[in-house]
Amino acid sequence: MRLPISLKIFSITTVLLALMVVVTWLSVLNFRQLNNQVRALSDYYLPLQQQVASVEILIRDQMVRMERVMAGMEAAKPDPEYIAKESNAFDMRGINADQIVDSSLRMLNEAMAEKGIELDRVTLAVLGKELPSIQTARQHFHATFRQFQIEAQEGTPRSEKIVRDALLREKDAVDVEIGKTIDLLNKLTQDTASQAKAEEARATTLNWIVTAIATALGLIFAAFVTRSLVDPVKRLLGGTRAVEAGDLDVEILVRTHDELAMLATSFNHMVVGLREKERIRATFGQYVDPRIVKSLLESRIPADKGERQVMTVFFSDLAGFTRMCEGLTPDAAVRFLNRYFSMMAEVIRGRQGIVDKYIGDSVMAFWGPPFTDAADHARLGCLAALEQMKKMDDFRAALPELFGVKHGLPEVNVRMGIASGDVTVGNIGSETSRGYTVIGDVVNLASRLEQANKFYGTHILVSEGTRDLAGDTLAFREIDSLRVAGKLEPVRVYELLGLAADLGEIDRERVQAYEAGLARYRAQDWAAAEAAFRECLAIAPSDRPSQVMLERVGAFRQAPPEAGWDGVWVAVSK
Repeated sequence: MRLPISLKIFSITTVLLALMVVVTWLSVLNFRQLNNQVRALSDYYLPLQQQVASVEILIRDQMVRMERVMAGMEAAKPDPEYIAKESNAFDMRGINADQIVDSSLRMLNEAMAEKGIELDRVTLAVLGKELPSIQTARQHFHATFRQFQIEAQEGTPRSEKIVRDALLREKDAVDVEIGKTIDLLNKLTQDTASQAKAEEARATTLNWIVTAIATALGLIFAAFVTRSLVDPVKRLLGGTRAVEAGDLDVEILVRTHDELAMLATSFNHMVVGLREKERIRATFGQYVDPRIVKSLLESRIPADKGERQVMTVFFSDLAGFTRMCEGLTPDAAVRFLNRYFSMMAEVIRGRQGIVDKYIGDSVMAFWGPPFTDAADHARLGCLAALEQMKKMDDFRAALPELFGVKHGLPEVNVRMGIASGDVTVGNIGSETSRGYTVIGDVVNLASRLEQANKFYGTHILVSEGTRDLAGDTLAFREIDSLRVAGKLEPVRVYELLGLAADLGEIDRERVQAYEAGLARYRAQDWAAAEAAFRECLAIAPSDRPSQVMLERVGAFRQAPPEAGWDGVWVAVSK
């Protein structure tokens, strides 16, 4: 059809609106009764059922507490504290049960006063009598239990048996009252639900009949414009859903000469742009973290501006990798590094970190805004380091499959350094090649801490800033005060040991002994320092930091430090 699309839409809309008014009017009439049943269920019957079920649970719990108290009193050595605890719990359950019964009675009164909903007021009146009966029976049961406790302590065996029998009868009475009420409520809700279902079925059938008639009339009228309007719209809708599902190969063909044809052409151009954008994202996502790629494409990261942020920077390095490569073929070395980097990157990204770059066998990563919460980046960086250390066991186990041999495999160990503080973050590089990265003293410090592991024989060293920001859920040991190459100010260096909750007593003693030795070392009390470090070695003979400090103490005994020595060790190499 050559009619303007506005006239086509107006004509179809007018007819459909008229049919819709008819269908809506009939639907209102049909569903009014259904709404009444549903409101009765949702506003009163089901809440009442839930409250009575809660009362039952509380009373059942009271009975359990009663059994525990009775068992505790009959024990060879009764535990007064346990009996008192269970007795108090018994009382609290009773109080809670009475409160819920009172609440249910108030709800019943509201239901009886409700004028806008048709309710089964006869059954509600019966419930109004049954609920107080539950409360009365429960209170008798409660009082009889208290009398039993008194008789058990002060009465005769005969009086205790009489009260016990009475207690069991009160318990059965409570069961009977609850059962009657629950049965009554179940029947009420089931009957109402059945009525609602019947109303729904009747209304649905009638609506289907009316809708079928309206649809037939609508189809007859719309048949004249379907070819030029509805079919193109369907194709556009199908294309939109395909793009939404990720299919960017879709193309819409519309042969009309109206506004829909122009819309289809624009849609096809949009899909081409999305296809190109997705190709760019997929390609660069292999080289840059996908979150950075997404932010760059969406212009959320300024192209030429830097920001000062408090962030956490991470470096890791494979120990002896250069020597290891001498025994590997180029293909084997590449497979080895790809498997290793994939494992490390998976952990880092799983902990919301950004892999900045791979430098030989080293990994640089960072955590911080806008990709990580400002209060959580240090903790996440430390957790990622611990997970990577655990993953190394799986990596070593996979080496035979990776290299195709079972013997003569290289020894693979990793060192990690973490530092937190102010950094400059942004797109840094030339006009033709840039990278989203971080720079600053903290980056240099993290790199130096990774290298310092070699000297101290540790695996993960962190700065004092990282230790302070990481929180109390992680366990650290202060190793030394260090002045690294390229930095004048000394830094306190800590070893990341693991989760504080997982730290054993022996490890705590080792940390305590080492830190005590470190304090005496800084005070130049060489004898006390040596004793503390030897105590640490007695706890953990392979503790390399203690061995390093003992060697240093021996050297200072031979050649004491200069006057004014501040206890800082100078790392002469990078």
